[in-house]
Amino acid sequence: MSKFMDVHRGMKGLTADDLMKAHQADLAIEKEEGVHFEQAWADPQSGTVYCLSDAPSAEAVQRIHERAGHKADEIHPVPLTA
Repeated sequence: MSKFMDVHRGMKGLTADDLMKAHQADLAIEKEEGVHFEQAWADPQSGTVYCLSDAPSAEAVQRIHERAGHKADEIHPVPLTA
């Protein structure tokens, strides 16, 4: 498994409840692609959302996000952490 950070844009005005609902939608189906979404962060002013996951591939992450209704604009591998 590898770590990935994905970015969603265009979500201005997102509330804490909206973020939790989107995260829960991912969690509900993540196992179908062997993905685990660890955490999500949002900046409602800029409309940017970040998600950290463990997954077999960036494509698996995107498939879950697409099915949950919020396709990622970018997905980046995270090969090093401290």
